[in-house]
Amino acid sequence: MLSVFSSPGRYVQGPDATDALGSELKYLGFGGTVVIVASNSATRNLGEVWKKSLGQHGFNLVVHQFPGECTAEEVQRIEALARKSGSQVIVGAGGGKAIDAARAAAAALDIGFVSAPTLASSDAPCSALSVIYNMDGTVSEYRIFKRNPDLVLVDTCVIAKAPPRLLISGMGDALATWFEARTCAASKAMNMRGGASTRSALTLAELCYKTLLADGVHAINAVKSGKVNDALERLVEANTLLSGLGFESSGLAAAHAVHNGLTVMPQTRAFYHGEKVAFGVLVQLKLEGAPDHEFNEVLTFSRSVGLPVTLAGVGVKDATNADLMSIATRTCAPGETIHNEPFTVSAEMLVEAIRDADSHADSDADLS
Repeated sequence: MLSVFSSPGRYVQGPDATDALGSELKYLGFGGTVVIVASNSATRNLGEVWKKSLGQHGFNLVVHQFPGECTAEEVQRIEALARKSGSQVIVGAGGGKAIDAARAAAAALDIGFVSAPTLASSDAPCSALSVIYNMDGTVSEYRIFKRNPDLVLVDTCVIAKAPPRLLISGMGDALATWFEARTCAASKAMNMRGGASTRSALTLAELCYKTLLADGVHAINAVKSGKVNDALERLVEANTLLSGLGFESSGLAAAHAVHNGLTVMPQTRAFYHGEKVAFGVLVQLKLEGAPDHEFNEVLTFSRSVGLPVTLAGVGVKDATNADLMSIATRTCAPGETIHNEPFTVSAEMLVEAIRDADSHADSDADLS
């Protein structure tokens, strides 16, 4: 199997980066009409900046209000709008689902795509992958496209004004990167781009984890004060770029599959992707028989930044055996990334790992 490393064509991050949208698109050779798929908050906060920046460089602007769920039907609506407007490029602005919907539409039309995240809440912006959901919030499918975004534009002033919980959720998503990457390398599993991992991807995944440990708490403090500091810049890069490159070019394993399993429980839908992934990391470590000191390091970090560490923390209180088996059965469905583990995983094994992680995290044991 060949090794494959994948990345966006251009990554731009910093304070007031949104001001550069028009110049960046012109630099990349785009023209004409730009369709921006945006959350309501993104449009409210950045609409005038988009108009000014794009207008200065001769672009027309069409804004499509994203309704909140990245479904196949929503992707088709965006496709139709972009086709009607004759657009050469679609921009996804907002959280991961708005970006995923815009990316899927651009890929279907084979036109340019720009990620402009207003949150550092997931590693979606840099990838060539969209997660498609059903209207009830359950995961429908992964769609993997032939190329990554032409541009990822990250405005840290915007991210600093978002609720801290969203940044913390991004940390949960990023937390899985190193542990899933090393698992996929050990099992020689295929990464998200159809090849083996490279040493570069593994190194970036490990740097992502180290950055979380070093800068997580300081970055949260910056967001709570609405300020951009060096810790926040590094943490945003970890959540967005390092995690994005690490997961896509190394692969996913149990942690993300557990997230997908948790979506079968309606009460988990009040929790963000990264919050459920964070609990999935603890389950993966128990499933793999990781040493206690490693589990406790992840547990201590998660508690320090406010990530959920128990089933109750993601809404599943007083789980029955049937509940756990439902979660485990969905997690172990054919084609799920849990099968990238270097051993065969059964639903029964996974139920035990979930119980073990939940019990350990819920205890008052000394983690020093």
